[in-house]
Amino acid sequence: MTIIVTAAFTPKDGAFDQVAAALSPAIAEVHQEPGCLLYAIHESPNGQILMIEKWASAELLDAHGEGEAVKRLNASLDGLLASPVEVTRLVPMPAGTALQGTL
Repeated sequence: MTIIVTAAFTPKDGAFDQVAAALSPAIAEVHQEPGCLLYAIHESPNGQILMIEKWASAELLDAHGEGEAVKRLNASLDGLLASPVEVTRLVPMPAGTALQGTL
């Protein structure tokens, strides 16, 4: 079963562009990881950057979390965030059509 993850990044005042720039290289790198089905950032109205991820399995997501790309990303965000990243794992509850009823 696929796993959906949201990760909310709250930049310090004036650091939004720096946080976005730190996230961008990680995206291309993570897209190459086994099990990565979706890894994309979005700007939230409240000033956060929200990453939405979709992984083929919890095991592959766990491997991603222990990987070098995440370590480099965390290092590049050092001192730029107002609070720790809020990570939430979600399990799909398919409904409606197969194409539109799941992420």
